[in-house]
Amino acid sequence: MARELIRLDNKHISVEQMKMSIDRVLECYIRNMPNPPSPLIENYLREVGFWYVATKGRGCKLDPKLISALIERWRPETHTFHLPCGECTITLQDVHLQLGLSVDGYAVTGSASSSDWSTLRDTFPEPDNDSTEFERIRYARAYILEIIGGYLMPDLSRNLVHLRWLLKLVDFRAAGELSWGSAMLAKLYKEMCGATLPNKAKIGGCLSLLQSWARFRFPFLCPRVDHPYTFPLITRWNCSASYVGIPNSLEDIRLLLDQRSDTQFEWTPYDDPAIRAVISDEYVQNPNAWHVKVSLVNYATVEMHQSDRVLQQFRFRQPIPVAPEVFDEEHKVDLRLLNMDWLTYWLGYIEMWENQYDYIPTREPIIVLEGDATTNSCSKGTTGPFKSKKKGRRRRPINSVHTISRPINSAHTISKPINSAATITGPNSSTDDTHITAFS
Repeated sequence: MARELIRLDNKHISVEQMKMSIDRVLECYIRNMPNPPSPLIENYLREVGFWYVATKGRGCKLDPKLISALIERWRPETHTFHLPCGECTITLQDVHLQLGLSVDGYAVTGSASSSDWSTLRDTFPEPDNDSTEFERIRYARAYILEIIGGYLMPDLSRNLVHLRWLLKLVDFRAAGELSWGSAMLAKLYKEMCGATLPNKAKIGGCLSLLQSWARFRFPFLCPRVDHPYTFPLITRWNCSASYVGIPNSLEDIRLLLDQRSDTQFEWTPYDDPAIRAVISDEYVQNPNAWHVKVSLVNYATVEMHQSDRVLQQFRFRQPIPVAPEVFDEEHKVDLRLLNMDWLTYWLGYIEMWENQYDYIPTREPIIVLEGDATTNSCSKGTTGPFKSKKKGRRRRPINSVHTISRPINSAHTISKPINSAATITGPNSSTDDTHITAFS
């Protein structure tokens, strides 16, 4: 069974690193925003759902050795880390609470062109009190583009941002109905899967989330921070911290992961009362959105959110999971397929996302002894029907296991896993295959 699950050892860094004379340390990239957002564009950022991530702080510094050690334990077959404690992963819950991004909305899909940072800054200077509303809206769009391309979903170019995102920012209200969090997680998953190849030297995606996830889960890798928690939770690492006693070599990080994760891994760090106190109730009123086992769509990228393999992270019993879907062919697809209508190409996976509450794994609460202060993460009115705040999207949380039928075959014919007559509506319903050159 284990051999059938672990199919990619012949091209995985965890095997090849044993033969390397020098450890591979990945080149990591992040572009912190140089300045906090202008108050003049706050309303626009809130409408799109980017206010929290825009105020995340300016001082995030990545640890390439920690990230490299985590990638050695990442399995593309399951989208989970394989550690002595069991399987664990970055989930939609982590995206929601660490970054404050929406994880319940329409799938993000569309087409591509790019521009560099200097062009954005020169073309759209920061507004002042005399600026017009048009100038403020235009600057807000440029600011969001820089957040997406430099922090949330950076690629390996390091100075380019795909202008396909601009099509999603034409209407701020429609942009606010998109699931930016799931799109970001799909990008991160794909980058992590690609970085498991031994010949890869760089990794993109939201690495600050990966690093923050590790620090919340592995206390023996967490620097000492004396200031209180703030929301979004990722801001904890933007202030001064003490790294005394924290390993700074790849070999030592590997050793600690092997020796201590079995007994010291934090399955539910957000249950800490000090952390829960800074999280607004609106972010925890629908934990069903975190539990879904569905496809995450981001234009050409499709990745699986394998929540059924990490139920302990939501304080549920972990049964033996079913075999994961094989996404080898989907991993080969990228934006080099020009002029592609991704809404049609990935229609089956998009329909799965739109019906996400039909794909909640069977959940059995862990029995808590009387007097234990811990609580179940799904205890406050979340077992009945849930009406999404997104207009017209009825969500039906159920506890049943579904078989996922593959929505694409070698001929790129879409077979729909939910309803063959289903129609996708919302911000992505139009086909947008135009390359934008406004910033060139």
